[in-house]
Amino acid sequence: MFENDALRLFVTVAESGSFTEAAARLNYTQSAVSRRIAALEQRSGGALFDRLPRGVRLNPAGRTLHRHALEVLDRLARAERELAVLHAGLGGLLHVGAFATANISLVPGALRALRDARPEVEVVAAEGTTDTLMRRLSDGALDLAVVSDYPSGLPRADGVTTTVLCEDELCVALPRGHRLAGTGRIDLRELRDEAWLQSAYGDRPTMLADACVRAGFSPRKIIRIAEWTGKFGYVAAGLGVALVPSLAARAVPGTLAVCRLTDPALRRTLHVALPSAPLPAALELRDLLRAAVDREE
Repeated sequence: MFENDALRLFVTVAESGSFTEAAARLNYTQSAVSRRIAALEQRSGGALFDRLPRGVRLNPAGRTLHRHALEVLDRLARAERELAVLHAGLGGLLHVGAFATANISLVPGALRALRDARPEVEVVAAEGTTDTLMRRLSDGALDLAVVSDYPSGLPRADGVTTTVLCEDELCVALPRGHRLAGTGRIDLRELRDEAWLQSAYGDRPTMLADACVRAGFSPRKIIRIAEWTGKFGYVAAGLGVALVPSLAARAVPGTLAVCRLTDPALRRTLHVALPSAPLPAALELRDLLRAAVDREE
């Protein structure tokens, strides 16, 4: 209903108490100020000022509009400042997504480094599957995401670019007292009689199933537990073993042993996904993620 310039003029007249003074402050003519205030009063449905022998004074309607005008102009000014900072890469909101195991150590470490380097950047974190994260990037809801090509490849998303971040080796979690817990790399065939903890449901092929086929056997038993904490509990109780991404190794409790496997195909590739026009802060976070990977290697 009201133009921003008209509200600024109205506030200036209210603060100065004079059309003439407002005109001087804003480099308008006095007649231009009078016309614009008259137009604003017409749109408001009535007078906003009491005309005095010397100057003007807000009437009740004017005081009401003045209160709201100050709020509107303040919010617009803050929006302009935040946008300027955001586009300059100096701060603002940064929406970051990652899949679950990337959020155990890799992403939090990079976000801590970003906070130290750019405390004015406020991160909004989200967790989800790769499909969901890529879709949210395409929709503009995320500014960066760490995604994986497991289990069904990296999905395409309009307006999203991806670069390889690292490979994530899959290991096996065993109880500390397991006969193989103290050995080096384990051949999957040595675990053919074990029950396996697995979170995937339905008939979708899994990396474990493919690896077992290559090793010449089928898992004796699959126990389906969705959350990592539950899987670790079952392994600790000696009820089965579980594949664990190296990304999740720091979350494995001390009651378990994490051992590497001989099958070179038991790995997945991590990618950094960005919109086609990424924010400067997103590019800085991408570089910090790469640096974190380099330190681990």
